[in-house]
Amino acid sequence: MSNRIAASRRISADANGTERDRTRADQGDREIILDGLADHAGYAVRRFQLWIFQDFVKTLAEVDITPSQYSVLTVIGANAGLSQMAVAKRLGIERARLVHLLDSLEHRKLVKRVQSVSDRRSHALHLTSHGQTSLQRFKKLAAEHERHVAEKIGKKNREQLIEILSVFT
Repeated sequence: MSNRIAASRRISADANGTERDRTRADQGDREIILDGLADHAGYAVRRFQLWIFQDFVKTLAEVDITPSQYSVLTVIGANAGLSQMAVAKRLGIERARLVHLLDSLEHRKLVKRVQSVSDRRSHALHLTSHGQTSLQRFKKLAAEHERHVAEKIGKKNREQLIEILSVFT
């Protein structure tokens, strides 16, 4: 167990003598027992994800872009002409949710849908010129957010985390 984790956790025995992890919550002196939950990767990843999303939204608040919108814009910017289905599949976004995201991005004049020349039932996605300019600004702010992540967990830990999680990307 790392020193950082050990510093925020105490082991105590319950009435049966069973050792349990106790982690302080933001509730004064009251302790909320997490038991072994603090050692579950899924729980730790979810807590980190919450922090990541909160910092991303805060850092990009001036441009009002969510992590999902940023992901969609970035993929379209790097792959002009992709279909909605291809974007949804690559990012793991439900098709109906992507339609809603694209509607909002199109309303903001960041993305345009163009009828595909090869399949008239499909639309090719492109950034507008405003979308291209805006995406450059969003990327600068997203880089600032990534600096916050490195400050929070350390530069080497961030690099290691990206490497570990790359099996899912």
